[in-house]
Amino acid sequence: MAINVTELNAAIEQIEVAKGISRETVLEALKEAMTRGFKRDIGGDDAMVEVNIDTEKGIIEMCQIKKVVKEVEDDLLEISVEDANEKGGKYKAGDDYRIPADIQSLRKAIVLSIKSVLHQKFVEVEKAILYDQFKDKIGTMITGKVESFDEHGAMINVGHSSIYMPKKDLIKEERFVIGEPIKVYVDNVETGPKGARIVLTRAGEGFLKLLMTEEIHDIYDGTIVIKSIAREGGERSKVAVYSADPNVDPAGSCIGPNGSRIQKVVSQLGNGAQKEKIDIISYSDNQELFIMDALKPAHVIGINFDEEKKTATVVVKDDSLSLAIGKKGVNVRLAVKLTGYHIDVKIESDSLNDGVTYVTYEEASAKELENKATRIAEKQREAMLAASNATPLPGLPEGYVAPQARKYDDEVTTDLEESLTDQVEKEEISVAPVEINAEEAVETKEEVAATRVAETPKEETPVQTKEAKSVKTTTTLEDLEKQLESSISKEKSEKSSKQKSKKKEETKESEESVVKTEGPRMSIYTEEELKAMEEEDKEAEEEEIEEDDIDYDDYDDYYDK
Repeated sequence: MAINVTELNAAIEQIEVAKGISRETVLEALKEAMTRGFKRDIGGDDAMVEVNIDTEKGIIEMCQIKKVVKEVEDDLLEISVEDANEKGGKYKAGDDYRIPADIQSLRKAIVLSIKSVLHQKFVEVEKAILYDQFKDKIGTMITGKVESFDEHGAMINVGHSSIYMPKKDLIKEERFVIGEPIKVYVDNVETGPKGARIVLTRAGEGFLKLLMTEEIHDIYDGTIVIKSIAREGGERSKVAVYSADPNVDPAGSCIGPNGSRIQKVVSQLGNGAQKEKIDIISYSDNQELFIMDALKPAHVIGINFDEEKKTATVVVKDDSLSLAIGKKGVNVRLAVKLTGYHIDVKIESDSLNDGVTYVTYEEASAKELENKATRIAEKQREAMLAASNATPLPGLPEGYVAPQARKYDDEVTTDLEESLTDQVEKEEISVAPVEINAEEAVETKEEVAATRVAETPKEETPVQTKEAKSVKTTTTLEDLEKQLESSISKEKSEKSSKQKSKKKEETKESEESVVKTEGPRMSIYTEEELKAMEEEDKEAEEEEIEEDDIDYDDYDDYYDK
């Protein structure tokens, strides 16, 4: 039978785009559906038929195949040699005899059955594709669109497939709009006789865990770890968090300043009128403290628990019993699920009457602080060991030890300090004033001359012999004093000339800095004021000259004394 090639190819492409099914799979499914329908049309599933679809030529061929035999036992499957050769054929026993059929000759019921089989085949293929797509996404968050929603559940479109979410997997009282994008958690992917089954949820613990990982950076980078979660979607959740770093407060970091971090998570837990409450609890290896914290927001006085039997009796204030149990028992039920212990809540008065002994909350907290201090000390020790065993940098010799900061004792003086001290003392002695009598003047001059000669370099000193007893010099003390006085006067004159030249340069610069304007200029001073200013400048120059004549040696001697 000839068909329209363009329409056939367009229909196959539409299915390929809408369902995500390949062209070859569509043709194979169509061929299988037509084979089943044709068998049913000729009277049995045991019949041998053949269906060929040529999309290039636009031809669909269907035929029934019978075996050529001498004696027919089943006319549905066999044909005699005489009947096969009735129309001039040359068949012999054992050959296949084909009886062609026309699609238009098929009954309407058969056509509908072919359509049903084709749809079923497409569903199976979709589920197989869905399984391959989601088998590696278990435990992840995906985004889908709402196709339909009613009081029993919602149909979520994910890619090319639609997945049904029952009401139990939705957050309590939340409502959706058709076409609205929502986040869902892939809880499980199952396979069965009807194909793959994808389990999506928004009410499970995994959904809350991934939301917190997305919104709280400390959980995302691994600084804080979520140990366990107990949740009843839409009502209350309890999350136990832990950090290996003893300097990090896991509960405080998750809550954030003024609850800013945890509020971002709560805002995504449904759109009902009543928001879900989340209790963040710091996980502890001290099970006593962990169980008491798990009953928050109730204030627990103490606990008596059996670790082997996994049971615990918790004592609370008389007015905190309802808070510890929670609405419809949700608080204590979540605490049991979070800790894994069967918890029995008692009020303080009943525990006193029954003689129940318990560990107080303060005692458990003190024990936890000790454990925390121990953890900090161990971490510091590990850091020191790691630093000592660290591999040296490239280029450093083996066994190289980095220089450490030195600590000096204030009472210990180094050789450098002693030498500096001796030098200062020598200078003080050399400049100290000495009173010399007239009789000792000659001897002092000779001693000074001898000292100066001794300080001259060795090359300049004459070679001494064993017979030499004294050293004679041609330079006298009076000549040295004159040279000293001349050098001092020379320095003073140079200093005064430098000061004068500096003064002239400053005056010249100030005159040049005055802005010159064209045209006549009126003086801002009178002639009498200008004369007075000139006289003041002359007096100032005379004072400077007098200042230059000052003998500063007198002042030096004064300060030395």
